[in-house]
Amino acid sequence: MAATATGQPPPEVGQLHGGTYAEKLKPKTAHIKPIPLKPITYLHGEPQVIWEQDEVEQMIVNENLEYAVVGKFSYGWPEIQDLRKLIPKQCELKGDCNIGLLSNRHVLIKATLLEDYVHLLSKPAFFITQNNWSFPMRTLKWDTFNPEEETTTAIAWISFPSLPPIFFGKEAVFSLAAAVGKPLQVDMATRNQTRPSCARVKVEVDLLREFPKRIKIGMRMKTDEVVKKWVKIKYDYVPKYCQTCMIQGHDEEQCYVVHPDLHPNREKSEYDEGKRWKASTSEIQTKIMTQRGKKVWMKMINIREEVEHEIWWQIKGGNSSFWFDNWTRQGALYYTEGERAHEEELEVNDFYHQWNME
Repeated sequence: MAATATGQPPPEVGQLHGGTYAEKLKPKTAHIKPIPLKPITYLHGEPQVIWEQDEVEQMIVNENLEYAVVGKFSYGWPEIQDLRKLIPKQCELKGDCNIGLLSNRHVLIKATLLEDYVHLLSKPAFFITQNNWSFPMRTLKWDTFNPEEETTTAIAWISFPSLPPIFFGKEAVFSLAAAVGKPLQVDMATRNQTRPSCARVKVEVDLLREFPKRIKIGMRMKTDEVVKKWVKIKYDYVPKYCQTCMIQGHDEEQCYVVHPDLHPNREKSEYDEGKRWKASTSEIQTKIMTQRGKKVWMKMINIREEVEHEIWWQIKGGNSSFWFDNWTRQGALYYTEGERAHEEELEVNDFYHQWNME
């Protein structure tokens, strides 16, 4: 990801590459370039085909994947023919899109408008409703998609408090935002200059990189003297990424795999059975990570979200986590409430006082 602004900024949302909306929906024949057949080579007796990076980037254009988004369902999903009707309507997409089943629990949404692409990636989750059932769908950027690893790319709002209003133009804001990631659009207040105290911009970020907390701006005077000023960079909610589980939502410091003691349902128990179970869990985890490693663990990760909501919770003292129960029939609040569920520790008995069913 570039750390400085390069080339021309992306078009403002609502503006399209190549002309009008109608032209945008036509086949991109002007941009499609054929990719030459590649020769097969052999390495250690096994065949392989290698493409250049420029060729792969052209393939993305040819296959209409420039604004592709992956929708991930964790708690069931409607039939694909129903999703083709439900997603555009309930996600409020303005342009045409192509929707197909990518793999188990994943659909590929090929949007045609930058505005729809940004909109799909701007919410923690969408809820697709059918027959009084609501199915949560998380959205991820398609990035040479690997179903075993969630992408490290996400979209976040950032703002520049106390930025002088003379730098509120899109080109200036985009130049500053390029220090964080790929700028996509400024918000309405910045565009209309109705909030001179702060400029706000939506940016595509890499969750594995370190985000700068401030940026220095300057003006070179005619005397060659440079007048400089530090401007703070403020981040709205940015998803965390775990390199152990290879999913968005938490990092290694909050990972139950790396730190099983953090799990709210794995607290120390006065019963020997609990202690033995905890010890055996740690032993199994160590064996997985040291013997067969990634392959075994990834298989467990792939079925985790399908198995998790089938678990029965036995209510006793009400000291289980409030965030991990399916109160709304839309999945555990842990997956729908974003940062609040990660930071605020609540138990069931915080809402039902004198709860005791032992």
